Amino acid sequence: MALPKLKDVGFSYADYLGWEGDERYELIDGDAYAMAPAPTISHQNMVLFIATQVKNTLVGKPCQPFIAPVDVLLTSKNEADEDIKTVVQPDMFVVCDPNKITERAIRGAPDWVVEVLSPATASRDHLEKRIAYEQAGVREYWLVHPIDKVLLIYTLEAGAYGKPKVQALTGETTVGALPEIVIHWSDSAELDS
Repeated sequence: MALPKLKDVGFSYADYLGWEGDERYELIDGDAYAMAPAPTISHQNMVLFIATQVKNTLVGKPCQPFIAPVDVLLTSKNEADEDIKTVVQPDMFVVCDPNKITERAIRGAPDWVVEVLSPATASRDHLEKRIAYEQAGVREYWLVHPIDKVLLIYTLEAGAYGKPKVQALTGETTVGALPEIVIHWSDSAELDS
């Protein structure tokens, strides 16, 4: 079941920063979407599985990996942070431009984003977030289906994502946008136990 969207629209990062309480939200074009309750253990194990390989690969290199929750401010304009209308928290992502990294958030498109799908957020990851990542210029976007053991890879070409490459979570997968990163799925069998 998908999580509801707040009825009011037109929210900005300034509104987002002022919200109180424990509930987390993402903003996509000013619409606020409630984040799912804490992810399942299998979801978090998959995020950690991918992130560990990425972190180990990037030691001593300029690109930095991050895991949620970290605010990513997506903008294609030169707008002030408080006016930005799209704020997401990808499960895992890599930023290679240190100028995008601030103490509070990432400002601008990551080079690579990974979302591990869960039932409550899968449609948003497939639809709204895919469009937001494409418009912001995320070079590569992965959707990992941990239950079905399938990976969808969207690659930005001429400013747009075409049809995704679909593959099983077997063997290894090289990140096209960052070819030094290779995810070895053969080790993921331990996630099922």
